[in-house]
Amino acid sequence: MFFCSLIMGTLLSISSMSWFTAWIGLEINMLSLMPLMKNFKNKMSSESTIKYFITQAMASMILLFMMLMYSNTYMFEYKMNNFFPLLLSSALFIKMGAAPFHFWLPEVISGSSWLITLIILTWQKIAPMILLIFSSTINYMIIIIIILSSLIGGLSGLNQTCLKKIMAYSSINHISWMLAASLLSTNTFMIYFVIYSVTNCILIYHFYYNNLNFMSQLSKFFANNKMNKLIFMINFLSLGGLPPFLGFLPKWLVIYNLSTNWMLYLTTILIISTLISLFVYLRIMFTSMVMLNFESINLTKNNLPLLMFSIGINSSVSLLFLMISSPML
Repeated sequence: MFFCSLIMGTLLSISSMSWFTAWIGLEINMLSLMPLMKNFKNKMSSESTIKYFITQAMASMILLFMMLMYSNTYMFEYKMNNFFPLLLSSALFIKMGAAPFHFWLPEVISGSSWLITLIILTWQKIAPMILLIFSSTINYMIIIIIILSSLIGGLSGLNQTCLKKIMAYSSINHISWMLAASLLSTNTFMIYFVIYSVTNCILIYHFYYNNLNFMSQLSKFFANNKMNKLIFMINFLSLGGLPPFLGFLPKWLVIYNLSTNWMLYLTTILIISTLISLFVYLRIMFTSMVMLNFESINLTKNNLPLLMFSIGINSSVSLLFLMISSPML
């Protein structure tokens, strides 16, 4: 029931013709996720639910306030017309967790289950992103948010040992790429979001399936066989955007679009921040590996399908999008 209303709320927001209908869809979306976040086996879930409600309600209040103010005739003056998209965009940035409005995202993610983590990092970004793309947003504000999200998302992940917080800061970094893609091409944004969601689904499924929450657990997990290492390395490198893995393709499309529009400074900042995030992923892998002795490769019924699925997705889908990307740009 709550999953259905969660989907309906998002669809209502992105298909609405007015801001009031979009606001209703966002509220349905928020209220549908909160019962799913509550887990009686996890004491931190209640705290995460309250934090999520407070931040999302604050963003909804700003959004509703701007709609009511904008409905008055005197708000159509030039200065107020610039003030309206500023606060409107801020409310949407809070909802998606972009820097510097990201203060709630790592804390909420760290106390939630892996399923809720996946929903917040992927599905919950659809409605705010689509509304932001089709609204009259100030471009220089989006560029500032892109720079802050890329740097904060990359640097903040360096000191983390909790895998959920690492995924949260990785999401903040990927938000900067998605916003950069939305500046120039909606199709590029859609390609980036789909590939990011697929990579996140694969990686979070591995975390959930093996009950992993902290970096210290990875060394014990990798002690079983080397196939587990290979599965995680493929997906982490794909999430970091290292060629020739799947995650490199959307980043290449964004870099191409930014370069052709002479936004080289923004391209440089995004690449540097991605290298920092890639260092975080490599540190996770190598820190866990150097703590182990050499062991034989052991193919089991559990990890062989996961390995084949990861390799298949990272190779076939990458080639597919590479063939269809040129006419879509």
